[in-house]
Amino acid sequence: MTATHTHPAPSARQEWATGLTAFAAVMLFLAGLLTLFRGIMAIAEDDVFVTTPDYVFQFDLTSWGWIHLVLGALAMVVSVGLLKTAVWARVTGVAIAALVIIANFLSMPYYPVWSVVMITISGFIIWALCVVQRGGNLYDLSGERQSR
Repeated sequence: MTATHTHPAPSARQEWATGLTAFAAVMLFLAGLLTLFRGIMAIAEDDVFVTTPDYVFQFDLTSWGWIHLVLGALAMVVSVGLLKTAVWARVTGVAIAALVIIANFLSMPYYPVWSVVMITISGFIIWALCVVQRGGNLYDLSGERQSR
């Protein structure tokens, strides 16, 4: 006689959690790719960027390009880990998205509209990664774990 093991059907909360992690992975990959391209444009010293005199956080455009290039490459690597649902990737994904927010805020005078768009996308990535608990459940708004 053979024993059959049945797995419990995933709850709606677990399906949402899986969907949010996949959303965060895809968005982090896209944000990383776009940040990578922005870095390449800045390193090539493209005429797309606006130069603002007397900005408090003024760096050389090439320096900003290398910062964005590295952040973009790291974001793309971490997004692959998110698709494999690795816990390290969720923690690192939040950190990378936060660094992308900071880098885009500091480089806002060079490309203002795109910086605001990337800050918004990174905010959604952080939200999607933080709302999912380790076991595949969702947190409610009070921070308590929701029961199944």
